[in-house]
Amino acid sequence: MNRMLSYEIISKLSDIPDKLDTNCIIVGDSLEILKNFPENTFRTCITSPPYWGLRDYEVSGQIGAEQEVDDYINRLVMVFNEVNRTLASDGTLWLNMGDSYTSGNRTWRDADKKNPARAMTYRPPTPEGLKPKDLIGIPWKMAFALQKAGWYLRSDIIWHKPNCQPESVKDRPTRAHEYLFLLTKSEKYYYNHVAAQEATNGSGKTRNRRSVWSINTEPFPGAHFATFPPALIEPCILAGSAMDDVVLDPFFGSGTVGEVAVRANRRFVGIEVKPEYAALATSRLGGLFQRRKVLP
Repeated sequence: MNRMLSYEIISKLSDIPDKLDTNCIIVGDSLEILKNFPENTFRTCITSPPYWGLRDYEVSGQIGAEQEVDDYINRLVMVFNEVNRTLASDGTLWLNMGDSYTSGNRTWRDADKKNPARAMTYRPPTPEGLKPKDLIGIPWKMAFALQKAGWYLRSDIIWHKPNCQPESVKDRPTRAHEYLFLLTKSEKYYYNHVAAQEATNGSGKTRNRRSVWSINTEPFPGAHFATFPPALIEPCILAGSAMDDVVLDPFFGSGTVGEVAVRANRRFVGIEVKPEYAALATSRLGGLFQRRKVLP
């Protein structure tokens, strides 16, 4: 099933139900845009918000640039409250979160030849109660905050990166994993465990998917920031949605969730605050957009 895609820059979504017969990329602030969607719109949400204090996306009011880590957590909880409202009653949230270390009160960071996006003109101060070089524990802070907000925390999945980026550290192990949390809106929810099964070791048989996923990172041309590998997204979409369901990514980036959703015969809505990234996603998805519309 091939669906034409729509690329729209929207500030008012009063006619949003009419748009969900196709796929949609919306440029703007996730919290404000989600408020315009009706309840029971999406079957699943798969996303990776900007990590705290690790990137400067050069967007006014960007999430991840807060001076206090609690403010970052609280802003994301507000976004995911809207995700919860717009999910189906049996909907799921697959949330990828990376951790970071305190800045030691340094106020900037140099670029890296292998990672230009590493350069930052700001660095948040060391959070109260922590010390220089402390690992902050942001993924679990976020998971517990969402649990407190009413989400069911069902699984912590370890995304093991066999080809992780080398680090020039000599006083701790090189980080080779991130967390992917499965959270649900209700106690009972849609989860197709058969569709998400994994192969056993060379036997040709399958088994229930385990909670450690070894998946290589994949660079994407033109993206100077971390991107989802499609292999990380596919089991989330297969387990969390059925054919023709609508998949949400409120931090769309380069559009990996949309690409995998289309391949799996799902529809998608992607929200991205930075127009340049939305344009990158447009290019990635093959130039299939049938219209571009600007609303007041």
